[in-house]
Amino acid sequence: MQRRDILAAALAAAAWPGWARAQAPEKPKVTIAVGGKNLFYYLPLTIAEQLGYFKAEGLDVTIVDFAGGSRALQAVVGGSADVVSGAFEHTINMQAKGQPMRAFVLQGLAPQIVLGVNPKTLPNFRSVADLKGRKIGVTAPGSSTHIMLNFVLAKAGLKPSDVSVIGVGASNGAVAAMRAGQIDAISNLDPVITLLQRSGDLRVVVDTRKPAEAERVFGGPMPAGCLYAPESFVAQHPHTVQALTNAMVRANKWIQHAGAGDIIKTVPESYLLGDRAVYIDGFLAAKPALSPDGLIPPKGPETALRALASVDDKLARAQLDLAATYTNTFAQRANARYPKG
Repeated sequence: MQRRDILAAALAAAAWPGWARAQAPEKPKVTIAVGGKNLFYYLPLTIAEQLGYFKAEGLDVTIVDFAGGSRALQAVVGGSADVVSGAFEHTINMQAKGQPMRAFVLQGLAPQIVLGVNPKTLPNFRSVADLKGRKIGVTAPGSSTHIMLNFVLAKAGLKPSDVSVIGVGASNGAVAAMRAGQIDAISNLDPVITLLQRSGDLRVVVDTRKPAEAERVFGGPMPAGCLYAPESFVAQHPHTVQALTNAMVRANKWIQHAGAGDIIKTVPESYLLGDRAVYIDGFLAAKPALSPDGLIPPKGPETALRALASVDDKLARAQLDLAATYTNTFAQRANARYPKG
């Protein structure tokens, strides 16, 4: 069978009522690569792990954390991980490179990425055009924080080469770089952003933690964090993918009903960056941008491609099959099984 035929058969099998709970995972031991596990962007992944949702689905999941999403993707491409917990737009980039990836459950309705400037080094900042020639921190070069930065720069008439991009990670290193004046601006996520805001070390310029603002910035729904894997993995391990999806959808739904106290009790202490109040503020800011059901919006891939194509001429000219970058079949099955989480 051709690769597409195998995938079609797997997705058709997933549509059978009761399938999601009737079949054991083909690959019970799964390694998930993530870039910045402590970020709210990936909170459903941590919740699924901490509350035992993966184990409940018959999975033994190992989560390996990297400095950014691009490095997490490299782990899967290199064969040291099976699945990426990362930004949806990587599925588009990889299809263009002839290495098809498919997203199968959503974590974020909006990117949750914030672009802000350093009030110490840019006290007279007026517009994005003022970033020309400046040093800007991202989680890791090539990651979603870098992609959004390039998109915002392009809208202001700047090229990616007009700024110096520095990988600062997604934790205390990013905070330290801003406070020390080593970077003039930052494209990052919570809790890093809220921590910098509370200490007066950040002036927000673009805030896609707000779904409405994200839609204005990108011109449509912009799917964010998700689980994605090589198309071959999805085709060959449909029961494993369904089990992963079940766990993630349960986590999504739990978060929607959780209070700040519930989150604090569940995540590792290291996530709090030494300040519980900041973490709570970050969670409340990020919560509206988290997916309630794991379903990828049908127009989301189009929005993501527009954003990528605005800074990549090759993608703008590429003939891509956006329908092949994602499937909602597994998430629909998971919602049917866990209507209340």
